[in-house]
Amino acid sequence: MTVEPSSSEVPWQPLVQIGDISADQHWVRTPSGSIPTAQVTWTVQDMTHREQGIPTYAIVLAVVFFLFCFLGLLFLLIKEDRTTGWLQVTVQGPAFVHTTQVPASNQVTVADLHARVNYARSLTAAAQD
Repeated sequence: MTVEPSSSEVPWQPLVQIGDISADQHWVRTPSGSIPTAQVTWTVQDMTHREQGIPTYAIVLAVVFFLFCFLGLLFLLIKEDRTTGWLQVTVQGPAFVHTTQVPASNQVTVADLHARVNYARSLTAAAQD
């Protein structure tokens, strides 16, 4: 690994933060150490699981309104998407590997993390030029 400039020379301003990994145009910093951005490869594994079910409030409303009229059964048509799991992001370079796991509670989190990794990949591509 190359020695990075001291903090007195250049202030650290990360452009992207992915879990405990942060990166700018020149450096990727992790708890495992730092490595030049031009030398890394980014990978992301989506380990999330999506399921669809009837939320609890819909079941309660269906039972309550069923007692008054049969239209309460329409509440059972309400569906809710649930996302569980995590995304695993790995940054690796020559003699360097660091992996972080980011929990995902909805599809917005998944899309955001993929966008962050794609931005980090663009920083790596720009640094290689």
